[in-house]
Amino acid sequence: MVNSRPRPAGLAGQTGDIGILKDKPFIIEALRAAGALTISLVAALGGRVVGHIAFSPVTMSDGSFGGFGLGLLSVLPEFQRQGIGGVLIRDGLAWLKALGAIGCCLVGHPEYYRQFGFENPDGLGHEGVPLEFFFVLSFGGQVPQGSARFHDAFMASGPAS
Repeated sequence: MVNSRPRPAGLAGQTGDIGILKDKPFIIEALRAAGALTISLVAALGGRVVGHIAFSPVTMSDGSFGGFGLGLLSVLPEFQRQGIGGVLIRDGLAWLKALGAIGCCLVGHPEYYRQFGFENPDGLGHEGVPLEFFFVLSFGGQVPQGSARFHDAFMASGPAS
C-alpha cells in the first residue's frame, strides 16, 4: 500500500531522480529556497520514495485568486499507472483545503487531471499554454479570471549558485 507524507528537507537526494525532467529537483529546491514551496509530499512503498508532488502559490493577473499551483507531480516510471499519482494529488488537495486555499491550478494532460475535478474555465489561462492544457479546481465555486503566473522558480534549470 502506498502512503504519502510531507517531504523532509533531508530527502533532497532521494527525490532528485524522480520524474522525467532532470531539472525538476532544481525547481523544488528553488521553490524551497524562496519560501514558496507550500506543500511537498512524497509517496513511499516499502520505505522507498517512489513519487513526489509539490504545490506553490500562484499569482493571478486580476488579483482574484488566493490559490496554488500543482507543479511537479513525479512518479518513478516503474511505479506509474498504479494510482500513486492519484494518491499524491488527492492528499495534496486535502492539505490545500486544510490550509484554507480557495483553489488549485495546473498545466497538464486533459484526460488525466479531469478525473480529479479540474476544469478548463473560460477566461482563465497561462501565457504560452494552450487553453486545453490549463486547469483549475475551485474549492468554493469562485473561479478567477485572467492569466495565472507560477513562481519564478519554475525557470530554474540547475542548482542555485
